[in-house]
Amino acid sequence: MKNADSPFYVPPLLDLVGGLVHHFRGLFLGLGRLETNLLADELATVPVKMPIFICGLARSGSTLLHEIVSSCPGVASHRLKDYPLVYTPYWWRRATARMKPSEPRERPHRDRIRITSESPDALEEMLWMAFFPRCHDPSVSGVLTARDRNVDFEAFYPAHLRKLLLVEKAGRYAAKANYHVARLSYLARLFPDARFIIPVRSPAGHIASLVRQHAWFSRGQQQNARALAFMRRSGHFEFGRDRRPINLGDTDCVRKILEAWEQGDDVRGWARYWAMVYGFLAHQLANDAKIRSAARIIRFEDLCATPEQTIRGMLDHCQLDGGHEMSARYAPKISAPEYYKSAFSPRDVEIIREETADVARQWGY
Repeated sequence: MKNADSPFYVPPLLDLVGGLVHHFRGLFLGLGRLETNLLADELATVPVKMPIFICGLARSGSTLLHEIVSSCPGVASHRLKDYPLVYTPYWWRRATARMKPSEPRERPHRDRIRITSESPDALEEMLWMAFFPRCHDPSVSGVLTARDRNVDFEAFYPAHLRKLLLVEKAGRYAAKANYHVARLSYLARLFPDARFIIPVRSPAGHIASLVRQHAWFSRGQQQNARALAFMRRSGHFEFGRDRRPINLGDTDCVRKILEAWEQGDDVRGWARYWAMVYGFLAHQLANDAKIRSAARIIRFEDLCATPEQTIRGMLDHCQLDGGHEMSARYAPKISAPEYYKSAFSPRDVEIIREETADVARQWGY
């Protein structure tokens, strides 16, 4: 479908403004800096305390975790309505303060998650792309460590978070940003008290979901070109017609992933990607005590089987109030997905086992 009934429909005006922000990024970054300068006195009194970053491979449950965390009292986050005017969060939020939320609708993923214009959204990646322009180039490593420095970003980014906290009158910031798997050390240096939520899912179920979403988004973007532009501009390359693996320092592994995808062997490509991402994370957790103490692992299967306990444990780790209320609110709605069945052949299952077994064992699978 190419009309407004399609889940991939992007209104022409939104596409136009998104294109302007993307192509004149320097101008909008300048406006963001001007906004910061004009708010300097107020921002000086706003600390960035224990920011929460939710990051893992897409389709691991990160959106639901983001929604739960962002629903806690006093937590600020980017919202769906912030696209594309992300760079000036204070002015945009003030301008839209009286706008009524849009009617709830299921998001394009067809995964039972309903969204409105006020729903928390993963838009922070637009900031990172502005200052690290090759962070989604599979041919180069996207890893940032505690030794890396970007003076301009490190001036802009904390001020941006303070503006969101100020305009929402909040004390904590939360973001879903799956590509932060490559930036944990860097973030831990910027924010020594940060909390990391790392969702993980069993390889077979995870890869089945990724295969399904990639095929679905590819068809939707083929019929709705503006949807592809929206994904690119907002920093989503997880699946669809511009699918790109993030390079975690092993360019040869990335090459093999891309080769598998190019040859039509989606299952093997996704299995290699799963193993690369979660192998990288397992190594970081094992070798960096600071990251290990800041991180909470959320197994998708545990979230589905024991949602109340899992939600409370996550919020306790983040030192957020409202654990009882949030678990009572969300736990009854959580269950293992039944909206699709895996169509994997015995050979597909063997490929997944072959590519992921060593890493999967490190995560208890």
